[in-house]
Amino acid sequence: MTLDCPVPHQESDRLLLGHGAGGRLTAELLDTLVLPAVAEHTGRPLEDAAAIPTQPLLMMSTDAFVVSPLTFPGGDIGSLAVHGTVNDLAMRGALPLALSCAVIAEEGLPLHELRAALAAVGKAARAVPVPVITGDTKVVGRGAADKLFLTTTGVGRRVPGLTPSAARARPGDAVLLSGPIGLHGTAVLSTREGLGFESDIASDTRPLHRLVAALGTYGPAVHTLRDPTRGGLAAALNEIARDSAVSIEIEESALPIPEPVAAACDMLGLDPLTVANEGCLVAFVVPGVADGSLDALRASPEGASATLIGRVTDGPPGRVTLRTLVGARRVVDMPLGELLPRIC
Repeated sequence: MTLDCPVPHQESDRLLLGHGAGGRLTAELLDTLVLPAVAEHTGRPLEDAAAIPTQPLLMMSTDAFVVSPLTFPGGDIGSLAVHGTVNDLAMRGALPLALSCAVIAEEGLPLHELRAALAAVGKAARAVPVPVITGDTKVVGRGAADKLFLTTTGVGRRVPGLTPSAARARPGDAVLLSGPIGLHGTAVLSTREGLGFESDIASDTRPLHRLVAALGTYGPAVHTLRDPTRGGLAAALNEIARDSAVSIEIEESALPIPEPVAAACDMLGLDPLTVANEGCLVAFVVPGVADGSLDALRASPEGASATLIGRVTDGPPGRVTLRTLVGARRVVDMPLGELLPRIC
């Protein structure tokens, strides 16, 4: 005799917003589902861009942008799509050669909103400058998308001598940050929810390839570059500590957190370290070139407020710690997911 359960078993796992947020849930999704299905190599590290196998000097990156609202103080979905892909190439030491742009628009989207988003793509690309050489357009039914999604793919060429990787950080490295943190995530959230911070906070979205070109002078002494987007600085540092098997210590007193961002995060119960950014990078460099690297960053408007925020230490591999204003230390964990969904 066989016994059958009267209620058929069904798969209980479901996709969550946090799976696309750049924290631990994203890592789990990549490791257990995405990479085993599509990638020949599933080992670490997972970089912002990858070398084309037959052309190791050429880097390629792709990204989808689903920000809500489509326009926010300091930027919009169009400029964000260009800057995000240009910056992912830059974090592997590459300057952009060409972009593609795919459009998924919802039926009923006002044409003036689509026109504005695409005009912003063109304006941002011309400012880099990088040509948009191909793309695609799809329209889906009402309710099948939230107004407009953009996907950009970029190809870039490495700056000679630059080979940054999330796996190359070494004990003793100086940790540099090119600009203030927390602006993008709080600007988008405030606009979406009507929190009233819009007049004080604007997104930092901008291209970072000129900063990377300036660091090219130091070549192999630039070990790691990463732009702390989803999951913020906390996620970026944890990924580097994990992939390089090092310990990182940063100084709270050195972190450039604008006062309006600090106030917004305090009111909302957010940690500025976990809030997304779109216009700053973190660089791990050999100690002897730290001062020169800071000077190179500060020579560009994008890096005018660059600062030293910490060091790579001999502590437990994979750990990130923060030395607080009172001299205590606390562990900075990898965010589980993104508390601010739909921000890029």
